[in-house]
Amino acid sequence: MKEFRRILIVRTDRVGDVVLTTPAIAALRKAFPHVRLAVLIAPGNRELLEGNPSVDEILVDDRKGKHRGFAGFLSLVKEIKKRQFDIAFVFHTKKRTNLLCFWAGIPQRAGYRNEKLGFLLTHPLADTRPQGLKHESEYCLDVLRSLEIPINNASPYVPVSIQGQQWVQQFLKGQGVGPQEALIAIHPGASCISKRWMPERFAQVADELIRRKAGRVVFVGGAENREIMKNVLAALKSPVIDATGKTSLGQLAALLKRCRLLVSNDSGPVHMAGALSVPVISIFGRNQAGLSPVRWGPLGPKSRILHKEVGCPVCLAHNCQIEFKCLTEIEPREVLEAVDGFDFAHHQP
Repeated sequence: MKEFRRILIVRTDRVGDVVLTTPAIAALRKAFPHVRLAVLIAPGNRELLEGNPSVDEILVDDRKGKHRGFAGFLSLVKEIKKRQFDIAFVFHTKKRTNLLCFWAGIPQRAGYRNEKLGFLLTHPLADTRPQGLKHESEYCLDVLRSLEIPINNASPYVPVSIQGQQWVQQFLKGQGVGPQEALIAIHPGASCISKRWMPERFAQVADELIRRKAGRVVFVGGAENREIMKNVLAALKSPVIDATGKTSLGQLAALLKRCRLLVSNDSGPVHMAGALSVPVISIFGRNQAGLSPVRWGPLGPKSRILHKEVGCPVCLAHNCQIEFKCLTEIEPREVLEAVDGFDFAHHQP
């Protein structure tokens, strides 16, 4: 196996994708302890890697800012080229990322070959990911295996900073939450309507958890989830803590770490919580192989998946013609039964 001096990892998509790439990052660090390892990510995901001991440098593809348009793309090519990487592992296989690594003169480029300029890779793998036969984290590791790089048993990793913990302490103090008081997080957002359980049902779950005195309930999510949260608040009968749009990713990580449980749609916070060893109940809708729980389910023994097979031969995703039956078939009582299946005795805030 050839030694490398500089390695670039490309993962410029969403939160969960970056988190599920961290086992591959850890494997590369263990295989090449003296290499300089950089990761290229989207601007909003920097805090997912700051403090990761396997990462030496975080680079950003700001395609809506300074790297916008052809001129901006060329400036990014120059930024990458001057670092003289020996190899790039392209996990976000888009035309932009494949072309970037090729034009930056990186001599070896490994990733999944598809119609998105996959022929520019020097070490291509057949892209079987849409079949959803294994977990996304394993698909990432397969890229390393194709080059006979040894794999360790690393789990996904999300750092929790001291600053994030301090923010959480102050935020919860302002909400009247005691240092030892149980906290349950709920995330009602997701990137696509076909992945979103109904807001009123999240409200029903929250109300029942509060009635049972299971803990204070905090709703989390990015600013893009505020409209969804308005619908949740309209259906709630009990007071909750609304942190929607109020946290950075680093602050969200610290807040999730403080919780005894996360209830969420299939979305990035699920993978953050899993990496932080926080119990997760993840609600899955569409039954499409490459988007199913097999590939995108939360990892770890403290995770539960709620998913209904409703007989769709082909998933139409956001163009669903049967009013998202896969989601409407999941009842609040089933979420609460999943909550009952957890033993929280050993989970301390």
